[in-house]
Amino acid sequence: MKVIFTIALVVALMMTNSAYAHKLILHDESHRDFDSALNIPDHKISWAVYENLGANKAKYYKFDALKGDSLYASLVIPKMEGLEEYAPTMFLVSNEFQGDSIESQDVQKYPYVGEFPSSEFYEPFGQVTYWERQEITTEIPTDGQYFIVVSDEKNQSGKYSLAIGTIEDFSGEDFLTILPQAWFETKLFVNDYASIAVFFAVIISIIAIPILVALKKKFKRGNIVELKSKDFN
Repeated sequence: MKVIFTIALVVALMMTNSAYAHKLILHDESHRDFDSALNIPDHKISWAVYENLGANKAKYYKFDALKGDSLYASLVIPKMEGLEEYAPTMFLVSNEFQGDSIESQDVQKYPYVGEFPSSEFYEPFGQVTYWERQEITTEIPTDGQYFIVVSDEKNQSGKYSLAIGTIEDFSGEDFLTILPQAWFETKLFVNDYASIAVFFAVIISIIAIPILVALKKKFKRGNIVELKSKDFN
């Protein structure tokens, strides 16, 4: 009963805080140039991408937008040892790019210009604290395809989460599919393996307890039948 109560409590907390969660976009780490840029389905919907960025590397994201659309994007860094001063730069590239390098494009550059450690916030769904970095809040000038590029100009390696869009868009089935997966991916992102271990321990308990109860009842019935058989003889 205690296990069942704990599970119900955890699920209730996840459901309560789900409105604060972004829809997570999974990827295979291959979006390393303009041609392989990771597609953002709708830049107005609230999305999040978890990234590990190597030194001298960059990650590319693309989306379609119309003139006059508002665009919001931000970078946050998980509060982990060694990332206190990690601050990649964001670039917004227009749809009229030429060539394959950032330097040859019509680019708006968004470096982090604040102090370290920066302001932090606690994200209740994933139970993770982040350091805030820079944001993009702008209006799209013309129809077309745009790119966001994230690169560390100090050639450092680290982790970041890119958030795009502001409209929370969750359906009922997301509580059983997208949100649980997002929670699991968040724990992997911040190396919180202890929470994952507890999760699987609880799942195993949920499966094992009814089986053990059924076996106990079966064993008890078997003993009763055996005793009655002995008494009869």
